[in-house]
Amino acid sequence: MWSFETDPEYQELLDWADEFVRAEIEPLDLVWPHQQFTPLTAARRAVVDPLKEQVGQRGLWATHLGPDLGGQGYGQLKLALLNEILGRSPWAPIVFGCQAPDTGNAEIIAHFGTPEQKERYLRPLLEGELFSSYSMTEPQGGADPTQFTTRAVRDGDHWVINGWKYFSSNAATASFLIVMVVTNPDVSPYQGMSMFLLPTDTPGVRIVRNVGLYGEPDGEGSHALIHYDDVRVPDTALLGGEGQAFAIAQTRLGGGRIHHAMRTIGLAQRALDMMCERALSRHTAGSLLADKQTVQAYVADSYAQLLQFRLMVLYTAWRIDRVNDYKVVRKDIAAVKVVMPTVLHDIAWRAMQVHGALGVTNEMPFLGMVTGAAVMGLADGPTEVHRTTVAKQVLRDYSATDDVWPSEWLPRKRDEARHRFAEYLDLEVGNQ
Repeated sequence: MWSFETDPEYQELLDWADEFVRAEIEPLDLVWPHQQFTPLTAARRAVVDPLKEQVGQRGLWATHLGPDLGGQGYGQLKLALLNEILGRSPWAPIVFGCQAPDTGNAEIIAHFGTPEQKERYLRPLLEGELFSSYSMTEPQGGADPTQFTTRAVRDGDHWVINGWKYFSSNAATASFLIVMVVTNPDVSPYQGMSMFLLPTDTPGVRIVRNVGLYGEPDGEGSHALIHYDDVRVPDTALLGGEGQAFAIAQTRLGGGRIHHAMRTIGLAQRALDMMCERALSRHTAGSLLADKQTVQAYVADSYAQLLQFRLMVLYTAWRIDRVNDYKVVRKDIAAVKVVMPTVLHDIAWRAMQVHGALGVTNEMPFLGMVTGAAVMGLADGPTEVHRTTVAKQVLRDYSATDDVWPSEWLPRKRDEARHRFAEYLDLEVGNQ
């Protein structure tokens, strides 16, 4: 049975969240912009903590995790519906306890961490008292782990880490890092890499600089270049066992990709909302913008593009809930990842165009959305890699033909159809 409805009880929670985000959280984006991943000052805590309490009272805190880990166990589909709302506001995921990259980091600690690691890192992470950073990408290797050179060498009951990591988001304000390194260079990278949990104040961890996105002031970005210089960590810092980094990464990145897509729906919807308001408000050349065919095409194309993307994301979230295994849904997650940046870019760009000169200023958010679309095309793996993944996965469901002619070659199919219905065709001819 097909159903495109949300159960009434959860819809009430979504309606509350929608109004709550608009009225209580979106103002935070204006008075404390770009500070959502910085430790709370006394002033911010006085505002943010009561908001978190309201979220908890409604049963919407950390909904990406099950009850045993402090979440609600709602599953990915319900999380998708909530994230559509939270995606409008940079502060909203923080207030609801489901911000990236902490959601993915919490998930892998929950799945692979020891009881001691969960107590030290996961519990305060879920309580929103600290932030984390996933330190994987390297300057020379990009997002290709087979090119990584950062090493960890065993020294007694410790490991010594040396190397460089790039674009480690939120490292400057994170309390701990999850770093992916080579622990056995003599085997395949798929078996020779491991992950470690380490506090950011561990001796030898040096943030060389924080890289910003285009338009951000030098030194004020949130994506760190990190030098690990003889960093000593105990065996107990190993996450999930030696050589398990790839298995862990697939769990972390699969969830991260679909969660980014969920939030992108809300951001793209916000751009569409602004486009429609402007179209109905602005007179030029004798009529409303809404009466211009080009603007109508912008609205129609944006609506169709967003609806297709939303249904795609919800379907993928539903599949994850059904099979409870990101690897099984890898094709659909990759397909969502491929589509996501184009959807956000196209809708934001059209909305920016409809707003004219105002649209390209820093008094409207469109260029930030366009930049965000570019980031989404690279975060958790470049679009081109995921497009290849989709193609390979799709092709597995097909097989080649041994014939020189395709299986759908019409002359042969026509002959087969005529042979099948020969007696009726002969009867038709005889009756003429």
